[in-house]
Amino acid sequence: MNSKIVKLVGLGVAIYILFALLVVTFYKGDPDNMDWQDREQYNKVQISQLEAGMTKESIIELMGSPDISEAKKITDRTLQVMFYRTERKKSDGITTQDECVPLLFENNQLIAWGNDTYAQYLNN
Repeated sequence: MNSKIVKLVGLGVAIYILFALLVVTFYKGDPDNMDWQDREQYNKVQISQLEAGMTKESIIELMGSPDISEAKKITDRTLQVMFYRTERKKSDGITTQDECVPLLFENNQLIAWGNDTYAQYLNN
């Protein structure tokens, strides 16, 4: 009878490990459904992997919807800045630009991100 219990426990552990591996391998977290703390950490990791020239669509697919977004058209160019929150500064339920990293796009291509990016957007 003891060997039967050991086999059942072993089978249960094996099924649990298999399930955990499947979840880790195939589940893609949706940034739009994360709580604010997980979303901030997720945004930091994703921003560290950005490359110039990425499309706006690929960024949204990777990071979800931006927290704040602005755009303007200058002659034949379209500039857009999207803000992703990476650091909560005030526990007021409102996301502000100083809590975010700005990503600057020209004609839907990522051209800059980081602290001075919003100033570049404003000066164009």
